[in-house]
Amino acid sequence: MNFQDLIYAKRDGGVLTEAQIRWFINAFTKNEIPDEQAGSFLMAVFFQGLNKEELSVWTDAMIKSGEILDLSSVGKPTVDKHSTGGVGDKISLPLCPLVASFGAAVPQLSGRGLGTFGGTLDKMESVSGFNITLSNEKMIQQLKDVGVFITAAGAGLAPADRKMYSFRDVIGTVECISLIASSIMSKKIAEGTQSLVLDVKAGRGAFMKDFSRAKQLAETMVEIGNKAGVKTVALITQMDTPLGNAVGNALEVSESIDVLNGKGPQDVIEITLALAKEMLQLAGINKDPATGLKDGTALQVWKKMIIAQGGNPDIEIPVAKKKENVVATQSGYITDLDAYAIGLSAWRLGAGRAKKEDAVSKTAGIICLAKEGDYVEKDQPVLELHIDDASRLPLAKEALKNAFTIGAEPKEKRKIILERIS
Repeated sequence: MNFQDLIYAKRDGGVLTEAQIRWFINAFTKNEIPDEQAGSFLMAVFFQGLNKEELSVWTDAMIKSGEILDLSSVGKPTVDKHSTGGVGDKISLPLCPLVASFGAAVPQLSGRGLGTFGGTLDKMESVSGFNITLSNEKMIQQLKDVGVFITAAGAGLAPADRKMYSFRDVIGTVECISLIASSIMSKKIAEGTQSLVLDVKAGRGAFMKDFSRAKQLAETMVEIGNKAGVKTVALITQMDTPLGNAVGNALEVSESIDVLNGKGPQDVIEITLALAKEMLQLAGINKDPATGLKDGTALQVWKKMIIAQGGNPDIEIPVAKKKENVVATQSGYITDLDAYAIGLSAWRLGAGRAKKEDAVSKTAGIICLAKEGDYVEKDQPVLELHIDDASRLPLAKEALKNAFTIGAEPKEKRKIILERIS
């Protein structure tokens, strides 16, 4: 195989053969292609994209670059959820045990955060003793015993994606729908789940700022999943304003526990229940997920999962030692609360990382004491900054200069769920 032929073909808008695609994924995974050639090829893919046939083969080759989990012995319908990430997006934490409480098995393989998006694994490590590394055997046993796990993907699962994801980040080819869709779906299909619900965020605080691009990504992933035999549905949800009140690892865990206790912010509850309803339907379980939050069964499954993974659900979630408020400069209604600005500030406080090797703070973050539509008095606290490194505070506060606006009249409430794709 002459690799330059692949570069020229894709650069000039040509269609790759199945043999060419499978050869590239295999050789790339084995480090048999020089970085400059691999980078040139992926940049060509970035600009030209992949057609449906190419994308199907590309994703399949990434899946088959490593092991595929066999969950057939679990004895329950398997259903998972994936979110493209956003500011304050802690939905996996209450959602997964909630769905498991109705008899489904939820194999949640999660990742760490990068930039202004918090990672589910970073959040879960705020729970005392919680182990995010499970063997395949332990995963399957925990699905049988508890019905859910939240863990990191093993090194053997879609290794082509692991290598390509970090490589794409370095060479500036992350924002490509074909490559994003194949990255997400290769991991989820290799995980062995029978069905999958996608939460595709759209807005300022999301990876996809533009609704039309978010919709294109959702449609692409749904088609890949269904074609691969995984029943797949997507909800497009708004991410112009933070989800919930808490932004930051430990803060979001505490808010998730509130939701499992039948409390918590209404927008978090709404998306949790909407996704749970979709997951239960795909799993063939005709139940109202709201009952699992009201009667405490979801909370019990959460505690069982924590214990099964070495954690202690009775130890309080840590909090920052220092707090500082950002106050309203006038009285009126909060007409805009910018998710990107809030996320950037929380990241600067230490809640996120600039590169994947960076450590993150468990306790740093922001509590939104008022949200869009709320009335505030002059000098009333709107944002509560949680600080564990005071040297980070000036840059964090700078990001909040235009984070919210106040007007004389309340703005119409944002719609949270924008569209359903199946």
